[in-house]
Amino acid sequence: MKNKTLTLLLLLITTFSFSQDIYTILFADGFSNPVEMQNVGDDRLFIVEKRGVIEILQLDGTTNPTPFLDIQSIVLTPGGNYDERGLLGLAFHPDYINNGYFYVNYIDNFGNTQISRFSVSTSDPSIADPDSEFQILEVEQPYINHNGGCLRFGPEGYLYIGLGDGGSAGDPENRSQNLQTLLGKMLRIDIDNTEGSTNYAVPSNNPFVGDPNALDEIWSYGLRNPWRFSFDSETDELWIGDVGQGSMEEIDRAAATVSGQNYGWRCYEGTQEYNTSGCPNQSELTFPVAEYSHSGGNCSITGGYVYRGEIYENFLGIYFYADFCSGEIGTIDQSNNQINHGPFNGSWVSFGEDKNKELYIIDNFGSIYKIEGNILSTTDFNINTVSIYPNPASNNLNVKSSNNSFIKNISIYDLKGSIALTKNISGLTETNISINSLQTGIYMVKVSSAKGTSIIKKLIVK
Repeated sequence: MKNKTLTLLLLLITTFSFSQDIYTILFADGFSNPVEMQNVGDDRLFIVEKRGVIEILQLDGTTNPTPFLDIQSIVLTPGGNYDERGLLGLAFHPDYINNGYFYVNYIDNFGNTQISRFSVSTSDPSIADPDSEFQILEVEQPYINHNGGCLRFGPEGYLYIGLGDGGSAGDPENRSQNLQTLLGKMLRIDIDNTEGSTNYAVPSNNPFVGDPNALDEIWSYGLRNPWRFSFDSETDELWIGDVGQGSMEEIDRAAATVSGQNYGWRCYEGTQEYNTSGCPNQSELTFPVAEYSHSGGNCSITGGYVYRGEIYENFLGIYFYADFCSGEIGTIDQSNNQINHGPFNGSWVSFGEDKNKELYIIDNFGSIYKIEGNILSTTDFNINTVSIYPNPASNNLNVKSSNNSFIKNISIYDLKGSIALTKNISGLTETNISINSLQTGIYMVKVSSAKGTSIIKKLIVK
């Protein structure tokens, strides 16, 4: 039986950024090559392990003794930590609460990509039925690398599938630019209907429907290895972290209604020419909104999410990504301004969200971290004019505004994002609150002003 405990050693595991505060807090560890995290709107976090197992991680840091799904017998066993094959992706049906369907992307024992649907057990919501596999789509893989692996449901309810160029190096068979193969593409399919001999249907407004020289499933193309992509839950924009060849990593961004983009690989690696023989004019290509080089030990981008949580207001609308080799964590704002925040201690393979859309980041070697930050307000309150003391505290906490801004509300959150204590204030710049009800641990104190500005500070209760 495995028990992955919550670790709160702040001084040992907190890393600071260069330009805005970003912290990685160890949440749980002991997993076997985790590559993905998903949730279904409750307290459970579903952790995908490359070996072919999906675990359930609880918000108290413990893992259920029985895996949610174990399909190791049909998943090609990875040859090591850096083998790109295995169980790679997970997506829950938008109506999972009613139909119990979820979808996985794995490399089967023949070395090919398999997209399949499974069902949760009818008797236990914490266990899936391993015999319920319904195969949706199989794609032959010519090499062992560049398999993609990510699955996401789009805002319209269709399933998006990211596929790499098939592998080797340099896309030797020019698959990404070839619209008659699914490799090197972003696909979009309707899994709620079937069509002809396939176990899915093609949405009628896919960009190449009716084109005899292209496959109907293709949504966009010219991708090398879109290992992780996501949709902004507020704007519906699609963000893709596309792994580069030898010098550049790229981030692509597209409005949800825009399709048919050619992102340029093998013609270009990011914005740099790679192999432009027989390639279209630059005007026909969609270049990345951001990129970074392999200097400093970078090697492989891991795409993340646009932060839409409620605790760290300085993160709102910010897209997070990371690098597998250097441990770099980077951000891009809504104006496509890019910040690299310095190396963190991890080989980052994926990001995840909990039910409150708070962010997590996953280390290839078995650890799950929570991403946290501070409020950097420019008006009314700011991080320097509000103080909380003593810190660490045990019985009482003083909260003071030093610039005469009135305090309206104080809320204290635990690391699960749940409110542990709240107090409404009226017309005061300083107050004292009892924290006797709080257990020992780390909390976030959100102080809101009468003008609506908020800051968050970290509190240690001893």
